[in-house]
Amino acid sequence: MRKLFGTVVLAGLVAAGAGWVLTAPDPLPEGSFAGVEGDAERGQVVFTAAGCASCHHAPGAEGEDKLILAGGQRFVSDFGTFLSPNISPDPDHGIGVWSEEQFANAVMRGVSPGGEHLYPAFPYTAYARMGDRDLVDLWAYMRTLPPSSEPSEPHDVGFPFNIRRALGGWKLLYFDESWVMAGNDLGQELTRGRYLVEALAHCGECHTPRDALGGLKRAAWLSGAPNPNGTGTIPGLTPDKLSWSATDVAYYLETGFTPDFDSVGGHMAEVVENFSALSEEDRAAVAAYVKALPEGGAMN
Repeated sequence: MRKLFGTVVLAGLVAAGAGWVLTAPDPLPEGSFAGVEGDAERGQVVFTAAGCASCHHAPGAEGEDKLILAGGQRFVSDFGTFLSPNISPDPDHGIGVWSEEQFANAVMRGVSPGGEHLYPAFPYTAYARMGDRDLVDLWAYMRTLPPSSEPSEPHDVGFPFNIRRALGGWKLLYFDESWVMAGNDLGQELTRGRYLVEALAHCGECHTPRDALGGLKRAAWLSGAPNPNGTGTIPGLTPDKLSWSATDVAYYLETGFTPDFDSVGGHMAEVVENFSALSEEDRAAVAAYVKALPEGGAMN
């Protein structure tokens, strides 16, 4: 009996050790961006397409104040309420003392400068597909923005979801950097649309349903989902849910008006504000991607 007990304890320790190793943060290789020079002007386009200000400006901010990334917006979910942090260049309360590499690890790997997992309320699973040049340009632009001394507020997340190490297991299940719309021969417009939808604009984060653990159901890509705050639904973009033409989609992204003369509302208004500042070609590329979706969102 004593021998059996010892064996069980040993097996438990081995399993715990393996779990600790498997759930460790996985940062980018050191020097991943060595020799890549950032361009702040190009970075502004990346910043806009990625919707950084939409989530990180202070609640109620308008106009140029939206570029003060003080954080504080609340995002309600089944796992708790997440509050966007201060990501301004402030050295004490923002990310002013971060290195480019630390910024890249947060954005593309969901790993904080302190080596902790970040919650996937921050869409790093989409940003992981971001090109190296865009990441470096984004960093260059963000360093030009005004600082804010507003402290970040802690997330309101209870047990067991407040165990950050467990997010390593979540990443093992759901952190997939591959393109949902696969293929290397999609053509220039559709390839750009895929990049905008699946990476920078992270459209799938809202428009794709999730399972019980909060992972995106890629087999139902962009087919619509319940609103995380518990009120209403996020509409589907697949052809069985959306009958708009490509011109309609592009016009909506520019103006916020639907073919039925309705207007955009909720958080989507921020998305339209961002897309309206992008080029006509980018909006057309997103429209082409939407029109290329299969019914139900099930990709081959």
